Amino acid sequence: MSQREAGLQVVAEMLSPEIADIIRNRDNAGEFAGEIGDLSLSNVFGALWTRPGLDRRARSLVTLGILIALRAEEEIYQHIQIAVKNGLTVTEIEEVIYHATGYAGFPAGNSTRGIAMRALRDANVIE
Repeated sequence: MSQREAGLQVVAEMLSPEIADIIRNRDNAGEFAGEIGDLSLSNVFGALWTRPGLDRRARSLVTLGILIALRAEEEIYQHIQIAVKNGLTVTEIEEVIYHATGYAGFPAGNSTRGIAMRALRDANVIE
């Protein structure tokens, strides 16, 4: 299996099969920086998320901490929902936000709090 196909499989499992199908059938030819999605599929989801050294739950913890520090708001939203699918509880997600706030600063933590609340509500995890 190619790294791209492995990445699509991971996306299907962690987000949804429908999203993986949309990505699989997307034609980015001629689009500005159109290859960015394929780079993510192959190099992040296909190569990193499939490595044996950490399970997906641990990778979600690490990923959330990094994304909070980077203030990567769109990715935080998606990875909050991925973290739930990978077994993190709401309390654990809160603790990642608290811990990252100490290292990345209050603005990063506070904006992540709002994003996380929206992502968890959209995933029907909290009211």
